[in-house]
Amino acid sequence: MRVVASDAHRSHDALEIHNGAMVRSSESPERADIIAQALRSAGHEFVDPTPVEESLLNEVHSMAYTQFLRSVWERWEERGEEAAAAMGFVWPTRGMSIEVPQDLIGQLGYYSFAGDTTIVDGTWQASMAAASIAMTAADYVSHDGLATYGLCRPPGHHAMADQFGGYCYINNAAVAAQRLRERGAGRVAVLDVDYHHGNGTQSIFYERSDVLFVSIHGDPRHEFPWFSGHANEIGHGEGHGWNVNLPLAPGSDFATWSDALDHALLRIQAAHVDALVVSLGVDTYENDPLGTFTLATTDFAIIAERVGSLGLPTVLLQEGGYAVADLGHNVATFLEPLSS
Repeated sequence: MRVVASDAHRSHDALEIHNGAMVRSSESPERADIIAQALRSAGHEFVDPTPVEESLLNEVHSMAYTQFLRSVWERWEERGEEAAAAMGFVWPTRGMSIEVPQDLIGQLGYYSFAGDTTIVDGTWQASMAAASIAMTAADYVSHDGLATYGLCRPPGHHAMADQFGGYCYINNAAVAAQRLRERGAGRVAVLDVDYHHGNGTQSIFYERSDVLFVSIHGDPRHEFPWFSGHANEIGHGEGHGWNVNLPLAPGSDFATWSDALDHALLRIQAAHVDALVVSLGVDTYENDPLGTFTLATTDFAIIAERVGSLGLPTVLLQEGGYAVADLGHNVATFLEPLSS
């Protein structure tokens, strides 16, 4: 299988607030390097990305937001801040003004939604590389219909049109889906199999009927992002009925997860889409420190076979997965059935 990848991700090595302490982010450069090593050993073909087009970014993100991300670190340094990472610590909430502050600290709160996601010197460059990977993978699939994997880091499915969080800054799946639309796909499905709900992808397409969003994830009553991913979130306006959430209880096993996949695949088939984007999180794995599901490595091959049975041109983009000892093997196992 083609693997679109870039070493630029290594410039993003961020911090996060975890259980009240500032620590190195679980979304580390080692994750992508481990996956790349496993896929090279498995014989996959690596290709470089084409730089993402700014006009494409502005189709899924607000221009003010991308301009903010581009300038944050330079503005942070100009302030003379000594902290190793820039982050918000006051977020607009119920009853508060939603006017954009002029000060950088206020803007960091306005444009983010979680303390798990900070900005460091290389965040913008790495995010642009990940978006470039997503666009390039979509271009390859549009050209010849062969499944293509994008080794995106940072991940993207939590990034909304104008907010970052959940380790995500630019929504790579949304970039790929929009690119597929621009390249002729009348309707695209995004299937999110990450343990955590893809709140960003949902919000970007929530009022659209040309992109179907289907997510299987941990019940937000118990799991991040907590405020998105309930079954009654089904889209709005033109998008009514084009958003499908399948939340599962903590500790769900593969049989339960597989039943949800049945529902997801039937909905995608009924939508008569022309292409598929898979937000490939493998944090559903039984030993993942950030998940509670109990899927085994061999289950990822079964999932991939069933996704492949749709017969759709497919873009696969890396999202979560934090059991680093098994991460590369889990991703390689998923890709293998789709590589022929």
